[in-house]
Amino acid sequence: MTDTSDIHPVEGEARAPRQSRLQRLMRYVPLIAPVLLFAVPCWALLYGGQNWPLSATLLGTALFVLGLVGMPFAMARGHGRRQEDWAAIIGDTLLGASWVLFTWSVLLGLLLRLVLTVAGVGEGQDRARIVAWAVLGVTAVLLGWGYAEARRVPRVRRLDVRLPRLGPGLDGFRVVLVTDTHYGPLDRARWSARVCETVNALEADLVCHTGDIADGTAERRRAQAAPLGIVRATRARVYVTGNHEYYSEAQGWVDLMDELGWQPLRNRHLLLEHGGDTLVVAGVDDVTAESSGLAGHRAHLDGALDGTDPDLPVLLLAHQPKFVDRAAAAGIDLQLSGHTHGGQIWPFHHLVRLDQPAVAGLSRHGARTLLYTSRGTGFWGPPFRVFAPSEITLLVLRSPQR
Repeated sequence: MTDTSDIHPVEGEARAPRQSRLQRLMRYVPLIAPVLLFAVPCWALLYGGQNWPLSATLLGTALFVLGLVGMPFAMARGHGRRQEDWAAIIGDTLLGASWVLFTWSVLLGLLLRLVLTVAGVGEGQDRARIVAWAVLGVTAVLLGWGYAEARRVPRVRRLDVRLPRLGPGLDGFRVVLVTDTHYGPLDRARWSARVCETVNALEADLVCHTGDIADGTAERRRAQAAPLGIVRATRARVYVTGNHEYYSEAQGWVDLMDELGWQPLRNRHLLLEHGGDTLVVAGVDDVTAESSGLAGHRAHLDGALDGTDPDLPVLLLAHQPKFVDRAAAAGIDLQLSGHTHGGQIWPFHHLVRLDQPAVAGLSRHGARTLLYTSRGTGFWGPPFRVFAPSEITLLVLRSPQR
């Protein structure tokens, strides 16, 4: 047997400088990102050889500067101490619009300009103006479409999930997943009611909400969350906290969900029996709970499984997909998560992958564990969804012994 006790400190010492450098770099992201989001499109649209009239150039530049100054100001007032909804709406919209404009300024600014040059279309100024109008047109279309996608009632995504340890009596057990509703500055009480009606039409045995109910306290967003009280399930409605609850008095949300008839699975489980077979449904607090400083809140998988029969199949609710490492180590059969929003606005999903093991869909981890990551039912911040549609998920559990 090889003794590896001398290896770990060396690895830790090598890893620590890399982590500290990354942490130092991340501190500057909030300062650099807004500048890039506005400076790159400004150059691509106004100073990339278009030779617009001076008045147009000055007006366009003034708008970009106004956006660069206004977005952080509005975000701070909307999501900081003041929690002013009008400011949050302005800041979030500017953030989403600048991201889309930045993305397509880079992509079309390079690709389309190259294609036009190779094809010999026009002179330098003509090509630059074609690119500028193309960027503006694509951005306008994507923002309009993305807004409609964000505000619509999500489509239902249906899939069968085969769990080798699931008993035949539970074959066909219907689980509906909603997550990341993010009730917030834009009043979506009517949207919330329509989502709940859609869930009820699915005739679920179990309905799950895996966190990030809202942005704001339970008292402030109660009207939007109230329709969750009409959700029906033949066996149970269960809920776990997300990271956004811990920005907004998480215990208030736990209490409200309990009041609305949902069972908060805070590091605990329940047993669902059907046809002589049993399914363990467990839940854990979000991984950010312990650092929140809120007494009694933390992600504790051992506590959630305490007293369960190790031979029974386990369905685990955990807000963030990255909890799946612990789930796989514990032999969990299926973990349901949200958090990623599928990236929400393309191509942001590439950045999400740096933090999470999965962005959307069903994935396998370890020998037994399956993870289903929802793209989310609502949206956070920017009221846009671009190439990352929202969803209400119906998972039909299947037994190999049916």
